[in-house]
Amino acid sequence: MFSQEPIDTYCPECNSHSIFRRQITGTISHNPDAWEGDGQFAIRLKCSRNTDHQLYFMFKVEGRTMQKIGQYPSLADLNTYDVRQYAAVLCKDDFKEFNKAIGLAAHGVGVGSFVYLRRIFEHLVDAAYQIAKSDNGWDDEPYRNGRMAERIQLLEGHLPEFLVENRSIYKILSQGVHELTENECLAAFPIVKMGIELVLDEKLAAAAKQQKLEQAKQAIHSLVSKARD
Repeated sequence: MFSQEPIDTYCPECNSHSIFRRQITGTISHNPDAWEGDGQFAIRLKCSRNTDHQLYFMFKVEGRTMQKIGQYPSLADLNTYDVRQYAAVLCKDDFKEFNKAIGLAAHGVGVGSFVYLRRIFEHLVDAAYQIAKSDNGWDDEPYRNGRMAERIQLLEGHLPEFLVENRSIYKILSQGVHELTENECLAAFPIVKMGIELVLDEKLAAAAKQQKLEQAKQAIHSLVSKARD
């Protein structure tokens, strides 16, 4: 509230990250030592590219207690911008569920957010299994009888390296669904989300590499054809 430092965040109007500067309005003193009684205030952030692009955060003060009572756009809207790139490597349903997980966590629903993250994790593993089971020499019995960590180990070579090395993420997700409290899930959510994003980053990099390979093959084929002509 009292800092005058600029904020780097997503601007829905610019559809990209921007630098915002804040302006405080309301009935509360800007000096926290002077707070007495009740009141409300709003923090308005103005985009440095276009000051008509603004974000709003509303607060209520009762005595020495401050509570956020609203904002626009929603926290989920601000947080989901950076995951749009993953639509290229997630199926439509998984991408929707990834956004739902972020939205739930943004609204304080920890356990529910973990349910969606765990489903996405399981789908990533199952997609690799569908490819691996067609390999020569694949033994399906150990996979079907194994725990998730063992299944991931069996799929090494078909899954991103980060996921294989950090397969304990699934254990954390399962604990979140069955054992952890809402607050514990919310505290762990950014870490687990980052782990899944790193897996998706590897898939994006692999997809980009494959696309370049295909483009290079087509370009070389075109050059060879012209040389023959």
